[in-house]
Amino acid sequence: MSPTILLCFLLGYFLVLIIISFATSKNSSDNSTFFIANRNSKWYLVAFGMIGTALSGVTFISVPGEVGAPSGNQFQYFQFVLGNAVGFIIIATVLLPLYYRMNLTSIYGYIEKRLGHYSYKTAASIFLLSRTLGSATRLYLVVIVLQRFIFDNYGIPFWLTVLISLALIWSYTFKGGLKTIIITDTLQTFFLVLSVFLTIYFICNSLNFNIPQAFETIKSSSYSKIFFWDDFFTNKFNFNKQFIGGIFVTIAMTGLDQDLMQKNLSMKTIKEAQKNMFTFTGVFIILNVFFLSVGALLYIFAAKNGIEIPLDHITGKPRTDLLFPEIALNNLGALPAIIFMLGLTAATFATTDSALTALTTSFCVDFLGMDKKENLDAHNAVKKRHAVHIGFSILMFLVIIVINVLNSSSVVSLIFQIASYTYGPLLGLYSFGLFVKKRGLHDKLVPIVCLFSPILCYLLATYSKELLGGYVFSVELILINGLITFLGLLLISKKTDQQTKF
Repeated sequence: MSPTILLCFLLGYFLVLIIISFATSKNSSDNSTFFIANRNSKWYLVAFGMIGTALSGVTFISVPGEVGAPSGNQFQYFQFVLGNAVGFIIIATVLLPLYYRMNLTSIYGYIEKRLGHYSYKTAASIFLLSRTLGSATRLYLVVIVLQRFIFDNYGIPFWLTVLISLALIWSYTFKGGLKTIIITDTLQTFFLVLSVFLTIYFICNSLNFNIPQAFETIKSSSYSKIFFWDDFFTNKFNFNKQFIGGIFVTIAMTGLDQDLMQKNLSMKTIKEAQKNMFTFTGVFIILNVFFLSVGALLYIFAAKNGIEIPLDHITGKPRTDLLFPEIALNNLGALPAIIFMLGLTAATFATTDSALTALTTSFCVDFLGMDKKENLDAHNAVKKRHAVHIGFSILMFLVIIVINVLNSSSVVSLIFQIASYTYGPLLGLYSFGLFVKKRGLHDKLVPIVCLFSPILCYLLATYSKELLGGYVFSVELILINGLITFLGLLLISKKTDQQTKF
């Protein structure tokens, strides 16, 4: 596929998003519009748009790539997805009612009112760190593809590709914020879903399969095993580890994350927000089945046509993340290549634009107090918000450059590994706030507990085989991290007669 055609397509795609941005923010670009879209969002648009935000380019490329990984992943990821579904239901029935009852702009306002000032700043800081690392890692994946298949052909260095990508995202998010994101993410999710179905069609057509034949081929292949019940101690793919980890990763990365919750808080009522979450959950499960099916078909296609897993430019080792783009862009024809690039771009930038908006919102509200300063000049507030937005774009740029130097593993594994360490303390903080009613915290010690817990988890995961009789941690490590934080908070608290109302 010609790099020039792909580049023109990419620029045209962003031109459409920029036009939408100016159209949606034409009459209002104040902070209320940017932060919560004036609490006037339609639940069905949010539900559909959240799919693109939640799935990202990692699901689009890395999940299919992992199906045939040397470690024998197969469809084991679906165990994790089932846990995700339970986590989404808990968010809809437990956390959303709490956030709406308190009329929050930033969800970390709950921690401030329930636990105190230092706990609040700690929770908001954890989010800023977690979301910056997670979103930078997701964007890193698509930049690798853009670099390999487009920009290398023009001699453009990796760092400049990253800078161009972030500049394009900033160009359509800086003005309208969440109000714009809800519209653009709906459009991008449509492109993502369309791309998945058309990719399956194109691969099946190349293999001379109809849909029933493709289904039977996948079912009878060596890739279709879903449930892994054996070796609880030593197998990181064991169902119990993946399912439980999926629940708590979802609660932490979605329910305790300003990014996805900000969209839920932009609706008029809790009922609309809950309808959004339940609808989103059903579609999320179904789409992941199709992503895993794409993975099986990719490996079947690769075996039939003698295609090897592409090698990483840095390590020279096979990298499963690159199999999908290799086949789509070089082996299926022009139209499938464009469809693939459409889906990848939509998936990744729907995640990154939302993250930049949420990071800006959290910093402006949680650290600059823009929701509390009633006399703050509106013009100056918008100028400060723009500066913060640029600041996080630059920070994400620097993080991606560092990730490119240090990492060459599967990006989906890296993201959940980061989440296990960074989101765990949020689980502990919210659990303490929700379930411990008559104990008051020594608030100034909370940052120490939240720093100590991930360090202890890292040591525990590193030496688990020696310490725990061969046990190997997977995504369930986030639960251990939250539990350690919770116990640490208990140790620095004391009984009180005051009953919390939250």
